[in-house]
Amino acid sequence: MPVRVLLYEDNPKLRVGLSFLLESSAGIEFLDSYENCENIDNQILSQKPDVVLMDIDMPIADGFSGLKTIRKHSNSIQVVMLTVFDSDEHIFEALKLGANGYLLKTTSPAQIVEGVLSVHEGGVPMSAAIARKVLAFMSQKNTQNIDYQLTKREKEVLENLVKGLSYKMIAHQIGTGIDTVRAHIKHIYEKLHVHSQTEAVAKAINERII
Repeated sequence: MPVRVLLYEDNPKLRVGLSFLLESSAGIEFLDSYENCENIDNQILSQKPDVVLMDIDMPIADGFSGLKTIRKHSNSIQVVMLTVFDSDEHIFEALKLGANGYLLKTTSPAQIVEGVLSVHEGGVPMSAAIARKVLAFMSQKNTQNIDYQLTKREKEVLENLVKGLSYKMIAHQIGTGIDTVRAHIKHIYEKLHVHSQTEAVAKAINERII
């Protein structure tokens, strides 16, 4: 089944270019594009996307408001922010609100398509510069860390989730099967008291668990 994708981007030229890119990419069913998130409630309910590619800075209703609306309806829709903003403030706000990925607009077309396909398979696509910021933030010492009793392997799986790896890639990375990775992730959710991958990644970042 192809990945059903909606696009939110206010720049007309970029919106046309991204629309063409998504329409012409194998494995993707491009649904539609919009210049802002003003009517996103009706759009996601009627078109039922698997993935939303979302700008942040848009008139009337921006990407953060759109992300909040999506999360009121669904945790299963994967949202990848595509933006010019690389500040810590924007990155961590997006992740806290439930974004599944964060790509800069300097990302190549091929990597954007790869990010859309990857997030649908459980990955957390991030531009290299964004991933470095996330990992740098997590590496800062915090003496108030809560001990969630994660095993060494569970911490390894969680760290790879934060890096944006899909379940398949994590399985290859740690030398085990996908079912085992899923079992580890289930245990991670239980220990962190979360219900989704996005919540787990956000909690790992916010509380510097890794």
